[in-house]
Amino acid sequence: MDTVYDRVGGFEFFTALVDRFYTGVAADPVLRPLYPQDLAESKEHLALFLAQYWGGPTAYAELRGHPRLRMRHAPFVIGTLERDAWLRHMTEAVRTGGLDPDDEAELLSYFEMAANQLMNAR
Repeated sequence: MDTVYDRVGGFEFFTALVDRFYTGVAADPVLRPLYPQDLAESKEHLALFLAQYWGGPTAYAELRGHPRLRMRHAPFVIGTLERDAWLRHMTEAVRTGGLDPDDEAELLSYFEMAANQLMNAR
């Protein structure tokens, strides 16, 4: 089966993507306060979720159950400022991943949709 997970290089790609993303988050004055002091668990959860979402192993579901993204993000105020900062860092992480243009566009489209859906404030 030809999944995005397989095409981009599997779990290694997603851990590198998440590492690049969290480099931006760690220095971002808008986003950093929303995350725990130690980013290791957040990084692990995001890498597992993305790998599963894009066709990889179901380790995220085995560890955490259904993603329930809106519920998991509900405790945090996510308005335009937070969405834009998150999407800026994720876009940069994707664009520096050396992907095929079609795969890059597919990931960016998903992240834009997800960022918009997780907004809970204006």
